[in-house]
Amino acid sequence: MDEILKYDSHFTESKFKSFVDNVFIQIHLSIMMKEPEKIKHFVSEDIYADIVKKVDALNEKNLIQMYDEINVKQTTLLREEVKSDFMEIEVNITSRYMDYLMDEDGKFVSGINTERVQKENYLVFRKKIHFLRQGTVRKCPGCGASIDVNASGLCSYCGATYNLEDKDWVLVSLKTE
Repeated sequence: MDEILKYDSHFTESKFKSFVDNVFIQIHLSIMMKEPEKIKHFVSEDIYADIVKKVDALNEKNLIQMYDEINVKQTTLLREEVKSDFMEIEVNITSRYMDYLMDEDGKFVSGINTERVQKENYLVFRKKIHFLRQGTVRKCPGCGASIDVNASGLCSYCGATYNLEDKDWVLVSLKTE
């Protein structure tokens, strides 16, 4: 991660892995809870649009996507790349969870709800080289109130979304095998 450290002297692998694990879990929770707006600040516009599409399709069919007992078994940094205006890190997350659909009445529809299955997930995160430094207390862009970015990225006072794109790592690709 020497290349990344040239542009971000505060970067640590352990802190980045914790961030990545949190983003991964939050994405799955936002789909289960049908609240994609809660992860908008963590992801690119394309990823966000894909998640909204998935939630809309579930709503049309009156289904709930379940990811029971979800956990991250292992997170591995696969590659780092520095381009002219951004840094990129590809990550593999080995996850385990039950993956199934329920109807709105809580009845099982399809999938695996008896045991956790292991999946390989490949994520790519990007951060601008000339990113804006953030303080330890993050402020709402709308009203200036303190905001908990890890919880939802939404201001509890005015509802504005905290945008990480100019300040931190943002998920730009997510593939699951």
